[in-house]
Amino acid sequence: MPKVPRKERPRNAGDHHPVPGKQEIERRCALTHEVKPAADLIRFVVGPDDVLVPDTDARAEGRGVWISLGSAMVAEAIKKKAFAKSLKTNVTVPPDLAELTRLRLEQRFVNALQMAKKSGQLLTGAMKVKSALETGQAIALLTATDAAGDGKKKMLATLKASSKAAEEQGLPGADRPHFELLDSGQLGLALGIESVIHAAPTQGAAGETAVKRAERLARYIAN
Repeated sequence: MPKVPRKERPRNAGDHHPVPGKQEIERRCALTHEVKPAADLIRFVVGPDDVLVPDTDARAEGRGVWISLGSAMVAEAIKKKAFAKSLKTNVTVPPDLAELTRLRLEQRFVNALQMAKKSGQLLTGAMKVKSALETGQAIALLTATDAAGDGKKKMLATLKASSKAAEEQGLPGADRPHFELLDSGQLGLALGIESVIHAAPTQGAAGETAVKRAERLARYIAN
């Protein structure tokens, strides 16, 4: 996972409207009270009927509450009433907020995959993906969570071998991430294909956005 360089802290770490991913912005986690880059947290706002909702793009109006990026962190924030304490007001916190947040992040990832495909920056199919890994065209590897063990093992071996070769030659593409976030049916539904086992985003704005959203979802699930 690429490290986010630490920049000068803003005067009010609770201000709203930063966009996660802009590395110069930092915010304070309402649970741990740590100040971190906005990309390492997720924002929540009070929606209609005073119900707390995830603001995955950090664009919604109103005062926000920031929590460290992680499903367990959100669950702990609910348990310790960190949202109400930060907002200093009563707010309805859905008991399934952690899962709702995961679904929001997952949908953002799916949207990015669709845009990458539309832009010609997403490859599917074992042969195309394998070739893209070998040539360095692929900037990440996506594998369905229900992929067969042998097929996944072979594709990961290709990724490892091609990354090692790129590193030895001092070429870009030596550090390409691998994600297992959706099953073959979910990937297929997202991309308008019956079933997708392997996919690979390629260079370009849309492909890079898909990788960034995959990283964000993966980090949320893991923490």
